[in-house]
Amino acid sequence: MSRVLDRRQLLRGATLAGSGVALSAYMPAWAQPVSAGIVKPLATVSGDEIRLRVAHQMMMIDGRQSHAIGINGTVPAPLIRLREGQTVRLHVENGLDEQTSLHWHGLIVPFQMDGVPGVAFPGIEKRTTFTYEFPIVQAGTYWYHSHSGLQEQMGLYGPIVIDPKGVDPIQSDREHVIVLSDHSQLHPHRIFMKLKKQSGYFNRQQQTLGGLLKGEDQPLKDRLDWGKMRMDPTDVADVTGSNYTYLVNGHGPQDNWTGLFRPGERVRLRVINASAMTTFNVRIPGLKLSVVQADGLNVRPVEVDEFQIGVAETYDVIVTPSDERAYTLVGESVDRSGMARATLSPREGMAAEVPPLRKRPVATMKDMGMDMNMDMSGGGSMQGMDHGNMPGMDHGSMVTTGKPAPAMDHSQMGHGAAGSGAGEMAGMDHSAMQSGATMPSMAGAPDAAGGMAMGGMAGMDMNMRDFSKAPGVKKGPGVQTISPMPMDRTGDPGQGLENVGHRVLNYRDLVAVDRNPDLRAPSREVQIHLTGNMERYMWALDGEKLSEVKAPIPFLAGERVRVTLVNDTMMGHPIHLHGHFFELVTGHGAYSPRKHTVMVQPGGKVSWDVTANEGDWAFHCHMLYHMHAGMMQVVQVRSAKGEAA
Repeated sequence: MSRVLDRRQLLRGATLAGSGVALSAYMPAWAQPVSAGIVKPLATVSGDEIRLRVAHQMMMIDGRQSHAIGINGTVPAPLIRLREGQTVRLHVENGLDEQTSLHWHGLIVPFQMDGVPGVAFPGIEKRTTFTYEFPIVQAGTYWYHSHSGLQEQMGLYGPIVIDPKGVDPIQSDREHVIVLSDHSQLHPHRIFMKLKKQSGYFNRQQQTLGGLLKGEDQPLKDRLDWGKMRMDPTDVADVTGSNYTYLVNGHGPQDNWTGLFRPGERVRLRVINASAMTTFNVRIPGLKLSVVQADGLNVRPVEVDEFQIGVAETYDVIVTPSDERAYTLVGESVDRSGMARATLSPREGMAAEVPPLRKRPVATMKDMGMDMNMDMSGGGSMQGMDHGNMPGMDHGSMVTTGKPAPAMDHSQMGHGAAGSGAGEMAGMDHSAMQSGATMPSMAGAPDAAGGMAMGGMAGMDMNMRDFSKAPGVKKGPGVQTISPMPMDRTGDPGQGLENVGHRVLNYRDLVAVDRNPDLRAPSREVQIHLTGNMERYMWALDGEKLSEVKAPIPFLAGERVRVTLVNDTMMGHPIHLHGHFFELVTGHGAYSPRKHTVMVQPGGKVSWDVTANEGDWAFHCHMLYHMHAGMMQVVQVRSAKGEAA
C-alpha cells in the first residue's frame, strides 16, 4: 500500500487526533506514539527444583507477531530467582526438533554443568530432558541462554537473580529487571548468510556524497585513504536497526514496557544485555544512575549519566526519582540506528518524551590501533599507557612459551639507536606526538609484506599488517589488520561517547567493594589477539577460527595468569571466559573490579588477572555471529599431574 502523504490526509489526521498521530506511521519505531504502557512483571520461577521447557512459540512485538524460541511459553525466558547457599536442580526439557542447551552465564558451576555442547557436555537432544544440578555460591544479577547454534538470537535467553544469604548490602525500596535484547523477523541463518556475502548489508548509515558536500563526517582525503584500505569508518555494528527491533523485557519501543515507582524511592534496576549483537548505551534523561554492581559483583557506588553495556554484561544501578512524572529509559544501539525504550513512572499509562537518536559515530585512527594523541611530554611518558602491559615487553618469567608477547629490544626504543621496523618507536618525532597533534595521513598503498603502510608522521611508517607485532597470530585472509599501537582503553567511555557532554561510566571507575580473593602476582602472561576480516566477515582468536584450532589454551589449576587481549579490529568485542571471574588491571590493586565479560574497544587492549579453575571452559566473543564464524576457543585447565577435573 502506498504511504505517500497528501495535504488532505494530514489535515484530516490533525482534526481527528493531532498531527503527531497522523505522522506516526511514518516515524521509526522508537519515535512512534506508544501504548499506555505494559506494566507486566517477568514470569518467575524459584525453588530447589525448577522445570524449564524449550519450545517454539509466537511473540507479539509492537503489535506484530513474530516467531521465536522461548521457555515455558515466554520470551525472555522466566526470571530464575535463587538464593546464595542453596543447591538447585534445573530440569530442562527440549521440545525442539534439534539439539539445545542452556549456559548459566556468570555462574560458577562444575564445568560439566556449564552447558556448552562439545566442550562441557553432549547437549540436550530433541525430545529429551537434562538435569543441571549445582550449588549456588554467589549472589547478584546474571542470565542464561542457549549455546546451541543461533537459538539465542531467536529468544532463548532469560535473567537470573540470586539473593545474598544474609542482608543485601545494596538497599533499595523496589527493583526492576531490565533485559535488553535485539529481535529480527529474519531467520538468524539468513542474517549470517547476508553478512558473509556483504558485511555491510545492514549498514544504512554509510557516508554519502551528499554528506561530503555538506561537510559531514570525513573529508574527501580521509575517505579516499580509508577506501584504499577497504575499511568503512561507519562499520560500527554488523546488524543494525534496519533489521532489528530493540526490546526491553521482550517488548518493543511502541509497546512501552513500564516499571512503576513512588517518588522518593530508591529503585534498583538490574540491567542485562541479553542481545545477540548489540552494544547498548543506557541512560535515563533527568535521572542520575548510581552504578552499584557490575557482572553480579558489588562495586563502590559511582554516579554517572550514562553507561555503555556490551553483550552479556550486567550492571545494577540505583535511581531515585523524586518527581511525580514519567522518565524514559533509553537503550540506544552503539551505531545509533535504533533504541530499546521503556518507561519508569509513578502510575500506569504515563509516558515521557523519547529523545531523538544521536548522530552515529565514525571510527578514527584510534579505533585502528593508532592513537596519535598521546602526551609525550614529561620525560616521554605516554598518557594512558600501562607500562607494565606494553605489548612486546619482556617481563621475564611472565611471558609464556605458548602464545608469547614478543620480546622488546629496549635499545630500539629511541634511547640512542634508530629503529627501522614499521611502527617501531625509534626515530619517532616526539614533537609530533603531543596531545592534539594532527593524525598522520594514510598512504594506503600495500608495502612489500602485503600490509598497508601508514605514512606521514615524521617518517614513521605504520604497517597495518605487521605480523612481527603479533608473532602468535596465524597469517591468512582472516587477518585484515594488526593494530600498530594498541592502547589500554579501559579509561574510555565507549565508542561514540567521548563528547556527549555528561559523565559516562568507564572500567576505571569500577572499584570492588570486597577485597579480591587472590592477590598473588601472575606467574606468566598470555597475549591473545582478537582478529578479523570485516570485509569477508571472518572472525577468530589469534587468526585461527575454532574449527582450525588444533589444541586448547592450556592452564594449570590454581595458577595465576595475566591475560592481555589485543583488538586488531575496528569493532568492539565483548569477551567472555566461562567458569571464571577475572580482575581487570585498572590500577585498583586488591580492589580491582572482577568481571566475567569485558568489552575490548576497537584498536584497544585490556589486561586481566585470573586464577584458573579446573575443567574445560569456552572462551569466546559474545557477539553471536562472531562466535558462530569462529571467534572462540577452549581453555583447558588441568591439575599439575595432568588429570582432568
